[in-house]
Amino acid sequence: MRIITGIYKGRHFDIPRTFKARPTTDFAKENIFNVLNQHIDFEGATALDLFSGTGSISLELVSRGCAHVISIEQDRDHHRFITECLRKLGTNVCVPLRGDAFRFIKACKQQFDFIFADPPYTLKELPTIPDLILSHNLLKENGIFVFEHGKDHDFTQHPHFLDHRTYGSVNFTIFTSEATSSAPATPTTV
Repeated sequence: MRIITGIYKGRHFDIPRTFKARPTTDFAKENIFNVLNQHIDFEGATALDLFSGTGSISLELVSRGCAHVISIEQDRDHHRFITECLRKLGTNVCVPLRGDAFRFIKACKQQFDFIFADPPYTLKELPTIPDLILSHNLLKENGIFVFEHGKDHDFTQHPHFLDHRTYGSVNFTIFTSEATSSAPATPTTV
């Protein structure tokens, strides 16, 4: 796993072979962040990484200058790995919490400039996640939410839909905190 850009650009972390989590590929991560740079300035932003897995996105957000990142991961070994990666970077900008993402969403009183969620693609509650995040008002005004999911789900008709990108088998749907009134953008596939 590699950090793509920012102050920790090029740092590598070896993911244990026993991990069930699949990190977002470097190709997909680099491309989605290129798109996101048109919508958000990460420098000084607050961010939430739900279903963090290996922590790849959290580390990328820290490297890109986020002021505060909360990383939520339920698996004990994955949480420990994220904590260890952050220790190796010597940063305290990211707070890795071990817990259930759904419980966190429902209890959270904080708002974020940016939210990233990468649940297991087979999670039965997966289609409910965008509405859950948006209805709990977790995004600040003009905030951006990126949802990574498999090809079986289409959120292009959602009232907060902003963009959709596909990189190989990885799908990203981008939502905004404000309901969009214009026609949905044409999804992009690479």
